[in-house]
Amino acid sequence: MPSPCLLDRESALLCIIDIQERLAAAMAEREAVIEAARRLVVAARRLEVPVVMTEQYPKGIGPTEPVLVEALGPEYRPVEKLHFSCCRETPFEAAVADTGRRQIVLCGMETHVCVLATCLDLLDAGHQVHVIADAVCSRDAVHKDLALAQMAQMGAVVTCVEAAVYQLLGRAGTPEFKELLPLFK
Repeated sequence: MPSPCLLDRESALLCIIDIQERLAAAMAEREAVIEAARRLVVAARRLEVPVVMTEQYPKGIGPTEPVLVEALGPEYRPVEKLHFSCCRETPFEAAVADTGRRQIVLCGMETHVCVLATCLDLLDAGHQVHVIADAVCSRDAVHKDLALAQMAQMGAVVTCVEAAVYQLLGRAGTPEFKELLPLFK
């Protein structure tokens, strides 16, 4: 397995946590986070990195943001959940296990609730976790900062969308690089 500090496209799995319309409406950073998640989805699909996504109580919080549904295309198969940690939902655990991937790239809402709980459970299960700081948010920026610090302290790598995508690319000059470069211009 590759170093836990560097993402590898053969080992990585993107997990999108609860980026839903009604939840997003309460987030100050919603537009930036939704765009960051969209970039991750575009890169993951191009690089053949599997995507697992969740929706927290969709009957009450609503569906995933439409721009992400569009970016996911046929990969839009949300795992409905009630637990704050995605790992406490059997369909999520099965979806992750089915990929055989051990590096989990996390993005979503809210950082200090569902993203944090999922991260801690994934770390406890022996996964390498990379939390994308510019693709997560909380209603309160202090809560986000505290959660990111806790995840880093517990062993997660806290990074950004651009760093993650470039690590997954591995090198310049490839067709994938040329195709994904506009995401960051």
